[in-house]
Amino acid sequence: MQSSLALELQSPDISNQVRMKKQQEYNGFGCDGNNISPALHWNDVPSGTKSFALTVHDPDAPREGGWWHWVVFNIPPDIRKLEADAGNPASDSMPKQAVQSRTDFGNPGYGGPCPPKGHGIHHYPFTLYALDTDKLPLGEKALPTQVHDMIRKHTLESSSITGLYSR
Repeated sequence: MQSSLALELQSPDISNQVRMKKQQEYNGFGCDGNNISPALHWNDVPSGTKSFALTVHDPDAPREGGWWHWVVFNIPPDIRKLEADAGNPASDSMPKQAVQSRTDFGNPGYGGPCPPKGHGIHHYPFTLYALDTDKLPLGEKALPTQVHDMIRKHTLESSSITGLYSR
């Protein structure tokens, strides 16, 4: 009998369609937050999952293609959570095999929301992907669009939480 459960991403730090916290805001580019990635956890992993990937993308950014805020891949299949601030490359919270690649801020790791002042509410979907491969053959210098294209080719299932933010 096949399970009717679907991959589910959750967080104690962000809620779907609720404003994100100042501590999660980027620190730079005119923003002065703490740039702390939220804690995330997931369950109901689909059969055949060999790794996970996670992206945060702002489709409302005032540039073609939006803005990539966080790209992580090669998260081992037995992992079910990321602690708060796991997106900080200097922290030891990210699983060792996982790769945090470049964002549109130019560096690997979490880059929190930092929409232009007065630009209205921006949507920040945190999307977790269950993948059918144990490793994407990319490194931390890979462009976010390259990683996303490869993620899409290997996705078994995905789940999102969308935080909101404005300045």
